[in-house]
Amino acid sequence: MSQRVCISLDAMGGDHGPTTVVPGAAIARERHPEMTFLIFGDEAILTPLVAAEPRLKGAVEIRHTTVSIAMDDKPSQAVRSGRGKSSMWRAIQAVKDGEADAAVSAGNTGALMAMSKICLKTLAGIERPAIACLWPTVRGESVVLDVGATIGTDAEHLVEMAVMGAAMARIVFDIDRPTVGLLNVGTEEMKGNEAVKEAARTLRETDLPNLAYHGFVEGNDLGKGTVDVVVTEGFTGNIALKTAEGTAKQIGSYLRAAMSRTLSAKIGYFFARHAFKALREKMNPSRANGGVFLGLEGIVIKSHGSEDEHGFAAAVDLAHDMARHDLMRTIRDMLDLTPATASS
Repeated sequence: MSQRVCISLDAMGGDHGPTTVVPGAAIARERHPEMTFLIFGDEAILTPLVAAEPRLKGAVEIRHTTVSIAMDDKPSQAVRSGRGKSSMWRAIQAVKDGEADAAVSAGNTGALMAMSKICLKTLAGIERPAIACLWPTVRGESVVLDVGATIGTDAEHLVEMAVMGAAMARIVFDIDRPTVGLLNVGTEEMKGNEAVKEAARTLRETDLPNLAYHGFVEGNDLGKGTVDVVVTEGFTGNIALKTAEGTAKQIGSYLRAAMSRTLSAKIGYFFARHAFKALREKMNPSRANGGVFLGLEGIVIKSHGSEDEHGFAAAVDLAHDMARHDLMRTIRDMLDLTPATASS
């Protein structure tokens, strides 16, 4: 693909809408000067916000619509009311029409997934999309999927997710053969449900050239970064994600309380403040904001709805990298190498 990358943005989605989306785009463009944007939303609101960002000069085309999807809309309701005319739908449509290389929205997750499936369709051989996120670990980061796209799975879908997650890891981590683990209740081969055990047999026996199957991993391996890609079904993955986010906030609260309790603690914090700042940055969920919808005929990124402009910029960065390094071609190439018994 060409050097220039165009990202379509749903400006009306999320808790903060355009006041986060526009400055977030500006922050991301500062890091990627070749990037341009199609921004979908209310022109009367967007025009002054864009004009106030010199970093976006000459890089934005505003596409007017006053129709937006509420955060509490049911997916079916959102599709009925917003198909073809909402800021969310039109941002996705721009990818389908080839006007944009990727779409980013902080809006309603269920609505975004439903619209993406209808508008873009799924890749050949993929039954259901998955949401993949970057997970902070002691080694750096891992790709974890599915973190909430669908509930329940079978062996075929787990293998598909392993392949798609490995494709994403190859781009993000720049490694030829990412290690992949299946999340399970133990590392022994006899443990787990039949879907997980069957998927493990398939991955172990096929020995795919572009991923290295590690075996089963447990919950504590997520933080360790034991593997580059962790695969699980959406129910478990979403609980794990929310638990990790809550634990990070809990630890932060404990540290703040402990550091302000006594004079000696305050003095100790003063001398260790740079180390605490580094820890805070490492645990900041905004750094890894952005869930990639894998398995679609196009790139869609979901930003957390409550993120500020820096968090939204991280999601735009991720969209840029996925488009710039041609995630779609990487996934298709890897699926072509997957045995029909696993991908059909």
